[in-house]
Amino acid sequence: MSKWKTETILFPLAEAVSGQQNQWGQSHWERSHATNNRATTVLRMAVHYLRESDSYLGAQFRRFRTRLGLRCDKAMAAKLARLVYRMLRYGMKYVNQGAEFYDAQHRKQQVIHLKRKAAQLGLEIIEVAAVA
Repeated sequence: MSKWKTETILFPLAEAVSGQQNQWGQSHWERSHATNNRATTVLRMAVHYLRESDSYLGAQFRRFRTRLGLRCDKAMAAKLARLVYRMLRYGMKYVNQGAEFYDAQHRKQQVIHLKRKAAQLGLEIIEVAAVA
């Protein structure tokens, strides 16, 4: 891995995944770049299988898809490329925390954001315990 100094070197591999091009306010499909790079092929396959995955990355992919639309494939491929780079370069281990953990974490961030926006407007948010 000493050949690649930083993880940004892997982004061209991730960008070869097909997505949506939004130029001049118009949406149209962009064909994936033709490549024989095996790493690009693996990233494409991994992103494809995240759609139905019940993992942390699967939940993140589904949230990306709601925000980014068809461009989420490139974003998720770039994220996977960074993860793989860090695992290989620094020996980090990937621990899957599950989709439930991701959803709970996302909900906490939404509550913090809403409280901040309410404070800017001079309002106060009071949390109510959920009734089961």
